[in-house]
Amino acid sequence: MAPSAISGQGKGEAEIAPSTRFYRYRKLHDDLVAQGDSICPNRIARLAQLAGIRAQIGDRRRPGRHHGKPSVVVGNSRDRKFDVEAPDKVGVTDISYIRTQEGFVHLAVVIDAYSRRVIGWSMQSRQTTDVVLQALLMAVWRRKPKNKVLVHSDRGGQFTSMDWAVFLRAHNLEHSMSRRGNCHDSAVAESFFNLLKRERIRRRTYRTREEARQDVFDYIEMF
Repeated sequence: MAPSAISGQGKGEAEIAPSTRFYRYRKLHDDLVAQGDSICPNRIARLAQLAGIRAQIGDRRRPGRHHGKPSVVVGNSRDRKFDVEAPDKVGVTDISYIRTQEGFVHLAVVIDAYSRRVIGWSMQSRQTTDVVLQALLMAVWRRKPKNKVLVHSDRGGQFTSMDWAVFLRAHNLEHSMSRRGNCHDSAVAESFFNLLKRERIRRRTYRTREEARQDVFDYIEMF
């Protein structure tokens, strides 16, 4: 987060950086404390209210139907237990889409369950197995795990393909899958996508897929 997200001016006036307008006072207070500032949470709440700062909440998903039978199905090894004791033990992967004026672009991520950081990601115009393989390849290249890593995904077609299964075996990765139609089994990835869309994507209009890619790069690698 940019420094000086909230700084007192005069008597009770506030200057609030645009990049923080999706945060409420608790996150603003945590960030300011991390920067070495000393300020009361109640004062931040008052200044945020005066400035019209309101937290953005996620959208509810519409109930849907699920058809077809996956090609390769494995069990749910995690059972929603994503609190691990060390990095490079469990990775969570998922795919979402971003709307641009050129059309949709699809974003695949791999998140380390220990640090909750994105360690691999890829964006392509088509929702194919290759986009998730490229994200996983980046994660393997960056982390270079020495021991077997569990990779958890949903039952999307990209994760039930033979290419995905072959890649996992070739790189000493073990697969775990969510139960069908149960987003809570992939809560780590769902939480990241909710934050990304709330804090960045819904606040912008992308003219091109490349413009969206650059903004996602800034959010993941820089912000």
